Amino acid sequence: MSNTLQAPYDHWRNRYLLIRHGHSQANQQGVIVSSPEHGVTNFGLSEQGEHQLAQRVADWQWPIPTRVVHSDFLRTSQTAAHIADAFGLTPSVETRLRERYFGELEGQSDERYPSIWVLDAQDAEHQHLQVEAVSAVAKRMRAVIDDWEQTASGETIVLVSHGDPLQILLTALAGKPLGQHREQAALLPASITLIGP
Repeated sequence: MSNTLQAPYDHWRNRYLLIRHGHSQANQQGVIVSSPEHGVTNFGLSEQGEHQLAQRVADWQWPIPTRVVHSDFLRTSQTAAHIADAFGLTPSVETRLRERYFGELEGQSDERYPSIWVLDAQDAEHQHLQVEAVSAVAKRMRAVIDDWEQTASGETIVLVSHGDPLQILLTALAGKPLGQHREQAALLPASITLIGP
């Protein structure tokens, strides 16, 4: 697989609001939680994260969403619920939006992330320590948008995911080498990025 995915669409059928989950208990504890075994039922939003989402909804300045789609991790499910409740929508789970799996680093300090990002910059295919390859993350994240572009039109779709997957997706959509995903401006918890027309 090449280091870049197909360039962005010439014509977008939908708008997408890419939302990183709010500040989580994993962020609070400085721990890597990337496995569904741990992340789906545990490590939801922190109190800070709950406040962030309440503030986002109160100060909403983006297009009004028509759909809310989210990773099944607890922190993203809770983030999606805040957005969906505010607009009278029913959120739906999309497992392809899950956190990037960090393999043997699961449960370790989040200070281990940079060592993987250095390897990412050298090779988007690497799976050192059983970490999910950047190329694999890009493929599944891009497939979510591809599917919506083929099946819907005129929608504003909220996609609630995680920091690394969203930065990798934005890198792919920009047509840049995937190993450069950490050169994207960091997506802060509860940040919202609009893509599309």
